[in-house]
Amino acid sequence: MSYSLSHLATQIPGAQLVGASTEVHGVANDSRIVKPGDIFAAMKGSRLDGHDFAHEARDNGATSLIVTRRLPIDLPQLVVPSVRRVLGTVSSLVHGVPSASMSVVGITGTNGKTTTAYMIENALEHAGIRSGLIGTIETKIGGQSVPALFTTPEAPSLQSSLAEMVRHNVEIAVMEVSSHGIDQHRIDGTQFELGIFTNLAAEHLDYHGTIEQYFATKAQLFETSRCKKALICIDDEWGLRLSHQTQIPFVTYGTSTLADYQIIDVVVTHTGTSFTLKGPDVDVKIFSPIVGACNSQNAAAAFLALHLLGLDTEAAVSGIKSCQKVSGRFQRIELGQPIEIIIDYAHTPGAITSLIETARLLAPLGSEVYIVAGARGGRDRLKRPELGRALATANHVILTIDSPGDEDPIAIVEQLIAGTIDAPEGRISIELDREKAIRLAISSASPNDTVLIVGRGHEKSLRIGSHKIMFDDVEVARKAVETMGLVRPANPQLSVYATN
Repeated sequence: MSYSLSHLATQIPGAQLVGASTEVHGVANDSRIVKPGDIFAAMKGSRLDGHDFAHEARDNGATSLIVTRRLPIDLPQLVVPSVRRVLGTVSSLVHGVPSASMSVVGITGTNGKTTTAYMIENALEHAGIRSGLIGTIETKIGGQSVPALFTTPEAPSLQSSLAEMVRHNVEIAVMEVSSHGIDQHRIDGTQFELGIFTNLAAEHLDYHGTIEQYFATKAQLFETSRCKKALICIDDEWGLRLSHQTQIPFVTYGTSTLADYQIIDVVVTHTGTSFTLKGPDVDVKIFSPIVGACNSQNAAAAFLALHLLGLDTEAAVSGIKSCQKVSGRFQRIELGQPIEIIIDYAHTPGAITSLIETARLLAPLGSEVYIVAGARGGRDRLKRPELGRALATANHVILTIDSPGDEDPIAIVEQLIAGTIDAPEGRISIELDREKAIRLAISSASPNDTVLIVGRGHEKSLRIGSHKIMFDDVEVARKAVETMGLVRPANPQLSVYATN
């Protein structure tokens, strides 16, 4: 597929074509991955300016440029006021507006996006409907999976993935939509059949400034120019506000009695989460093998999305039930050890509190909860004391690193400790080596206790300074259990002893 540069210029407000028109076959915003026939988008970032890499892009095959100033280079150039602001639309047009050829479901909110997305995608596949997935963990197209770099990819990658889905005859694409993805115009040019709002809590305020601005950014997904209809959880004030201000058709869900579809009779056990969903045209019992009261909201969102997309009740319920697990979301280490070990992506105060409550609910009376946690470097510094307060609701807290990046790990831990001043003496420990922290929690726990290892979930690496270090909480925990001799065979053979 190709698109003429001259036609592209007519579709972008304020664009000026300098030089002769040419055919554009693809879009790239990284000069290192330019392919022959691509238009190179010279974006200016916080550290580097894409304009400085125009010659490298040309040498790699770029036949045109998108720039904010004319460059002394022998390539046609589309001069625009802001490269980032037009990149989503340009990418969509060059790839033939792929979102118009399928139904796209966009899920936004602070927590629950990934689990909800997997439930929907799994149920669609279970029902024989071709689907694709774009999210925090991976992009899935036609049975192939590629690890994700961002929750919502940059526009060229996003539109390329959607176009690939069209080539694979995907009928419904399910994608997570981050606030960064909205604010940085990555989803511009994408048409959403359905938008889902899960919840909102203070997050990314180092980027957005205030929770009001964070909400305003999320709410942009539900504008009439972008999304046809909405599904809104009103269990917090932000969902309720969104339901009052959006101009597109919507339905609400949640535990609130004000919801169009109400979640009632939630039961959480070791095997999963069950509840009843009641609404104008629905009265159904739903079970998800994913543990946690919060997953009743995720499963309700998934069911209602499937319902609105035309899937019948039986297929939707069966599909949600078949979604056995999501990587790094309440993921158990199951090697027969006498303690419960759970890996979870929880990294906000609300998610941490909910996880600890679920662990206590499932554990035998008198058992204790250990939690291993840190905080990311370079983001949400003001949230750290509140995160510390949430962590301190566990019986034992081991503070450690969690991709500190360029920040001092000790300074990060001190900010977490600031929120734990009311915790009983001896509850908080510090071990900056994350592997040692995990081993310490597992070795300290008594039979029937629970060890929660949080913040990283599915992720496979840590960034310390400028170095990327491979690190997988799941594998580290498994190795600890094995080397400590805690593994028990699944079906131990009975020993027979002779007696006199």
